[in-house]
Amino acid sequence: MLYNTMHNRALRLVLLVVGELIAAAALNLFIVPLSLYTGGLLGLCQLIRTLLQTYLGLSFGTYDIAGILYFLLNIPLLIVGYRDLGRGLAVRTIICTVSYSLFYSIIPIPAQPIVDDYLTACLLGGILTGLGSGIVLTCGGSGGGLDVIGLIMSKRDHAFTVGKFSLGFNVVLYTVILILFDPEIAIYSVIYNFSNSMILDRMHQQNVNVQALIFTREDEGVLADFIIKKLGRSVTYWNGVGAYTKDNVHVLCVCLSKYEIEELMPMVHEVDPHAFLTVQEGVRVFGNFPRKLG
Repeated sequence: MLYNTMHNRALRLVLLVVGELIAAAALNLFIVPLSLYTGGLLGLCQLIRTLLQTYLGLSFGTYDIAGILYFLLNIPLLIVGYRDLGRGLAVRTIICTVSYSLFYSIIPIPAQPIVDDYLTACLLGGILTGLGSGIVLTCGGSGGGLDVIGLIMSKRDHAFTVGKFSLGFNVVLYTVILILFDPEIAIYSVIYNFSNSMILDRMHQQNVNVQALIFTREDEGVLADFIIKKLGRSVTYWNGVGAYTKDNVHVLCVCLSKYEIEELMPMVHEVDPHAFLTVQEGVRVFGNFPRKLG
């Protein structure tokens, strides 16, 4: 089911927008009413919005201008990153960024918090935003912001990672929030961000490395070509002998993401319905193993 969904372009685009709707609604309904802050570029936009309201006396009613600021700041990032991200990912990122900014800006913020308890609101908001963002990443999209900057930098320097950049940015952001506002605002904002990240990591299958071993009596070259050309992964194969049947068998070994397994399995069973395949999750991979967003 996941394989068919991910290869239906129209359905993927619909799910991208739905994911952004869930994330934006969770923020506006549970996090913003408590004056808490998300991380990343949107967190910076929320901080700018608060400073405009506090020091310039600007009022934006029940709508949050941070969504508009987020969209405006993403424009130069997407222009610069277009050639680095590739056309497909860049287009999906634009769709996600526009959708997220629109939903975040038009969904009214409740005058009174729906959930008064800070911890409950942080966990509930974090779970829902993580769910929405996870749907986006699983469908091969990106919410823009720090992801775009991190991807551009990681392509230029392999020692640079999106995660490290995001962590460093958020440390600075929450330190500023801690200085400017009450400590509990910064603390609960960090709790929200942590719960969001936990759910997001669980859903983001591209973050899970797996090792697949394929045992087949058919032509191993067909599977090897598919893995190299379609999945963009290298593969190693050798000849073996079944201890019970004494038949010759070809063994193929490949490391890839859990997301890519959904593409590999149908191809394996198409070439050899009797193929034997094992998958080990959570393997640690060193060397030339590029991470992909979709």
